[in-house]
Amino acid sequence: MAEYILELKGITKTFPGVKALDNVYFKLKPGEIHALMGENGAGKSTFIKVITGVHSADEGELYFDGQRVELKNPTDAKRLGIAAIYQHVTCYPDLSVTENIFMGHEKVQKGTKRILWNNMHAAAGELLQELGAGFSPRTLMGSLSVAEQQIVEIAKALSVDAKVIIMDEPTAALTNRESEELYRIAERLRDKGTAIIFISHRFEDMYRLASKVTVFRDSRYIGTWNVDEITNQDLIIAMVGREITQLFPKKEALIGEELLRAEGLGRTGYFADVSFTLHRGEILGLTGLVGAGRTEVCQSLFGIEPADKGKVFLKGKEAHIRKPDEAMRRGIGYLPEDRQKQGLVLQWSIGRNISLSSLRNVSSKGVLNTGKEADMAKSLAEKVNVKAKSIFDLAGSLSGGNQQKVVFAKLLTSDVDVIILDEPTKGVDVGAKSAIYEMISDLACQGYGILMVSSEMPEIIGMCDRVAVMREGRITAVMDRRSISQEAILEASMADINQQR
Repeated sequence: MAEYILELKGITKTFPGVKALDNVYFKLKPGEIHALMGENGAGKSTFIKVITGVHSADEGELYFDGQRVELKNPTDAKRLGIAAIYQHVTCYPDLSVTENIFMGHEKVQKGTKRILWNNMHAAAGELLQELGAGFSPRTLMGSLSVAEQQIVEIAKALSVDAKVIIMDEPTAALTNRESEELYRIAERLRDKGTAIIFISHRFEDMYRLASKVTVFRDSRYIGTWNVDEITNQDLIIAMVGREITQLFPKKEALIGEELLRAEGLGRTGYFADVSFTLHRGEILGLTGLVGAGRTEVCQSLFGIEPADKGKVFLKGKEAHIRKPDEAMRRGIGYLPEDRQKQGLVLQWSIGRNISLSSLRNVSSKGVLNTGKEADMAKSLAEKVNVKAKSIFDLAGSLSGGNQQKVVFAKLLTSDVDVIILDEPTKGVDVGAKSAIYEMISDLACQGYGILMVSSEMPEIIGMCDRVAVMREGRITAVMDRRSISQEAILEASMADINQQR
């Protein structure tokens, strides 16, 4: 066996007008977990597609187990033993787990080609048992959680004897407990000799799993380091090409009048007795463990799923908000957690996405003024620093950080006072995070009241004036900036709800 199971030398891939990979190098040993990091747009996605046979490299050499190979299509990569597991699992939701695992390589009887269902169910069960899964191979795929669907994808890779598994942002949509389960599975695969490329924006993933880390920047190879020999600061500099001296650029905003007040807000089965206030110029954090009810509270305030108990006051006057358009008319803007499914129309242009929530402002008697629309969209895109050739580029062509900036720009087209941000930096790289934090801080200084949901404690501690902590649908603590700490948040996140009542 060769020293490296996978080796790329000088790989270059060019699309019309864009060099997606520029002289990239990468080495992976058997039984190694190797982290790949870089900002959105650094070339990681194209890298995956080259080594899985989706794209052919224009220049360079690719070696598998010491032999030079040319991957002309995904079948070539699968035949060698290269498999990829993506953040957004692609599956057949109405088929069973077994059918999803063996799709395209079913076990059939020689001669008759009859599918051997019992054999496949038994083999799928063995794979699931090996991965510690707690569900049956006969379960419908669509009934599984994201974490369980990822386990099925890993089982699918093992069913074709994968020697190299690429995990692309696998923990982005998982809870801490689900992430730990994925770590355990990855370590078990590593110990059996499987090589894993682990792509993530999260430093904790890298430190928890990887022995080596490679960084791409601007489609180029920057370097490879032993994980225990590189600091966070050096890694950030490698990724963004500059030192981010202050990741959380919190500016001191003037805290003014009360904009929003919730009193005893409740929605049966989701949250209860939620009370807090939000003032002009204030960033109020809403945190707690995943499943604590944070998103549900935000959706209630915005009229997506209205509360059935309690009261909401806007600028001192009671507001009965039953629909999102009522929330927007009353001055509330909402940035949802899933920007791709809930915040953007990816097949539309940047400009059309920005103007979508305020078409009345750029229309007359039902006729859209496209010139006025373009001017408004261009101005707001520049205000939030969207990096694109023009506002006519498709939103789906942007990196995650720039897609998030487009959603911010869409918020600002409406006459809002309160901005609700649900996980505003989820799935974006460290450079884009810093830019988004600066934008949030600037909005607070301009007098907006900001309610920010986040699972990242450094983000909450670094950005918020006050923090409300939730557990099991109830607020267990409200802290001001002086008393916010990681220990205090964790303690409130795990508080005994029965003692709170």
